[in-house]
Amino acid sequence: MNQSADEQRRRALGEFIRSRRERTTPEMVGMPPSLRRRTPGLRREEIAMLSGIGVTWYTWLEQGRSINVSAQVLGAVARVLRLDDAERAHLFALAELAEQHPSPPASTVSRAVRLMLDRMEPYPAVVIGPHWEMLAANRAYLALIGDYTELPPEHHNSMLLYFTDARWRRVMGGWLDNAASLVARMRAAMAADVAAPAWRQLLSMLERHSPEFAQIWERQEVAPMESMVKTMHHEVGTIRAEVVHTWLADRRGVRLTVYTPCDDATAELYEQLRTFTPPRVARPLPTDGLLARA
Repeated sequence: MNQSADEQRRRALGEFIRSRRERTTPEMVGMPPSLRRRTPGLRREEIAMLSGIGVTWYTWLEQGRSINVSAQVLGAVARVLRLDDAERAHLFALAELAEQHPSPPASTVSRAVRLMLDRMEPYPAVVIGPHWEMLAANRAYLALIGDYTELPPEHHNSMLLYFTDARWRRVMGGWLDNAASLVARMRAAMAADVAAPAWRQLLSMLERHSPEFAQIWERQEVAPMESMVKTMHHEVGTIRAEVVHTWLADRRGVRLTVYTPCDDATAELYEQLRTFTPPRVARPLPTDGLLARA
């Protein structure tokens, strides 16, 4: 009999968990070794006990039965089974659950990524984190939108600057239309990790300091993260660029965003950005430490 896609997924989930249970020895979880083990690894009741869940429920999980699985419980099982990052991601994908991850700090942007940013000159490029924090940017990007690096770290956020900085509002063509699109994308991105403190704190700042954001947020609109064409009214001239996003495989939720020229005129203006002194972005908000604690 043909299995449904959901049945196949549950079966694959159960088989994966069982294989990792059989790999996990008592010594790995701090239990004394036992000579009376008919099967390799830990017993089901041992996994259930260490995970703080019922034996029957865990058995059904391995058997691929149709049961409700929460991220919290699955995370507990993953910790007992000593899953690495790749295995844990695979486990949550099979369970069709979104896992919560802390926001990676800016200092973790690798030297290789920073070198890649520099090699993309004169194309403006920036690395944006899972909560839309700007982790690193090349000089062309700073020349295009303004040098934000002198701001407090909690203000290094593209959504925050878009809605609170006068230069961003002036440079970005169709500011209000783009604002609606950005808010819809932010709401969609939040769905995978909606309870994260960084999201809640960013949302609080935007609602308090931007009436436009607060109004758009009430619409409950969502949109995917896709490439789009932007028009920017810069000091060197009108720039038309396709904004392309590439997700960095080694960092959850981190993307490389590049502004590729849509026409020869923009490509020529990019050459002028090489000698254009990046204007400093003024501090848009008082330093209240909200995002700094994310």
